[in-house]
Amino acid sequence: MAAESPVVELGTPAPDFSLPSVDGTTVSLSDLDGSPALLVAFICNHCPYVRHVEHELARVVAGYDGLTTVAISANDVENYPDDDVPHLAEQAERAGFDFPYLYDETQDVARAYGAVCTPDLFLYDADRRLAYRGAFDETRPNSGQRADGSLLSAAIELVLTGEAVPQPHRPSIGCSIKWKA
Repeated sequence: MAAESPVVELGTPAPDFSLPSVDGTTVSLSDLDGSPALLVAFICNHCPYVRHVEHELARVVAGYDGLTTVAISANDVENYPDDDVPHLAEQAERAGFDFPYLYDETQDVARAYGAVCTPDLFLYDADRRLAYRGAFDETRPNSGQRADGSLLSAAIELVLTGEAVPQPHRPSIGCSIKWKA
């Protein structure tokens, strides 16, 4: 079932986290300090909305100096085994992710961010204040359109130049996060 991200007040600080990565390391928010922009992308392996954009997401974020990216999956793997760590590692390889891909087993980080769907994109400025929360682009799975990342790219460019991202931000839409009972 598709879910749409709710509005989060711009300027909200990035919630702290320390989570295991699919490569066996642990990554914390503080490990991502020092760049002019930070993208926190809540994604997963099984969602067709994520699969539609995953290769283009990897390409888009790799094209920006000054952007740090981290992906987080928070889905209940007991009921959605395609989103377990081995499958996330396969996805990272398949899609060409060159950024940390973390697993939020407790789902506390997803709740702290207010994530509701996959993909759900949170772009922060150098002070780690929310500058954009919105869609990757205008395309959807089975639309016949190729993902291009145009909405996220425009937001990244503005944040990297210290400008505000004009509102309203088009909400992300995708599979709802699979919360544990």
